[in-house]
Amino acid sequence: MTTRIKPLLGALAVSAAAISAHAQEIAPGQPVSYIPMPAVTAQADAFTAYLPEAAGIVRNGEPGTTYWFGLRDNDTVGIFDVFVNAAAQQAHFEGQVAAEINANAADWVVDGWDGGVVPNINNGTILSARQPVDLEDVTTATHIALRAAEGQADALADLLTSGGAIVEETEPGTLFWVAVQYDANTFGIFDAFADEDGRAAHFAGQVAALLNEQAGTLVEGGWEDGVVANVRNFDVVAIK
Repeated sequence: MTTRIKPLLGALAVSAAAISAHAQEIAPGQPVSYIPMPAVTAQADAFTAYLPEAAGIVRNGEPGTTYWFGLRDNDTVGIFDVFVNAAAQQAHFEGQVAAEINANAADWVVDGWDGGVVPNINNGTILSARQPVDLEDVTTATHIALRAAEGQADALADLLTSGGAIVEETEPGTLFWVAVQYDANTFGIFDAFADEDGRAAHFAGQVAALLNEQAGTLVEGGWEDGVVANVRNFDVVAIK
């Protein structure tokens, strides 16, 4: 966590009351969206301060949005969400939170709505998941973008599909983990932890080892340029 934003994030700490009382199961094929938005530096704190309000709107008005994470990494504000189906995903993008971000995007987001939000929307589907637990403890999350090497998309999808069960069986400190396919050749992993110890255990775990072992063949750029270079760590500001 960067020192510069610690006071704000301390004030916005996620509480158990702000999280769904019962974790909902995640199934392969469910839609997801990942949106990293470059915040105007002077407005990054204001944008971040909106995220707990947004989580409340989603919690109270969008039963089809099963999980919603409000994220912050320096001057990037992000959202990662999971939906029960495509209709729920569409309803979310036509809903109040999207409308309010749109209304403020000219101030909050570099290049505004059309240049800073819409081009950064990544819609995909779940390949596999570790069923969420103890989300009231989550403080930090990671997204890793992966692009399959030529001809290796199916093999990379197979590896990621095997990951959910491994994480669930071997990583008690990984409280949320999903592998996602965004398009024919683009994939992602999004996971969340209570603290840096949980993240460190995950990156020392079996799924990371499998990906490291096979990245030279499966991932464009290999391990260093195709995996490590695309790791983005976030503070979790709000959760539905």
